[in-house]
Amino acid sequence: MAHTSPTTPPPGTARGSGPHDSRSAWAAGGTVFAGVLLLVDGVLGVIKGIAGIAEDDVYTRLGRYVFEFNLTAWGWIHLILGIILIVVGAGLLKGAYWARALGVVLAGIDIILNFMWLPYTPVWAIISIAIAVFVIWALCHDDSRTRNAA
Repeated sequence: MAHTSPTTPPPGTARGSGPHDSRSAWAAGGTVFAGVLLLVDGVLGVIKGIAGIAEDDVYTRLGRYVFEFNLTAWGWIHLILGIILIVVGAGLLKGAYWARALGVVLAGIDIILNFMWLPYTPVWAIISIAIAVFVIWALCHDDSRTRNAA
């Protein structure tokens, strides 16, 4: 009666490719967290959008900036992007593959738009950029589906 040690992987499997690999669990948890962050960022985008559309005096610009838009235009941009982020975040939480790809693209767009939004809310724009960078990392790093398909 041969007994295999629990630390020894079964024959024919590579070390670190088991279902309890800490790297894949961390990345998979990061994917769920990325979905939640996209939902939260979407809700905050909707709030920023409504504030920008309703009142032009909610935000003030800090000096002159190359990327100057009317605040109502910024409001519509944030509102539309926020609604799309909510839909993609919900798709990520449901495990949809299209949401992973679209989440990476939208997080990249979100980084660019928040960079352009810096003169209006500099601290929050930098925080949003950092969140979007984490979302991109988490969605690109989770390779558990690739290993499970092989």
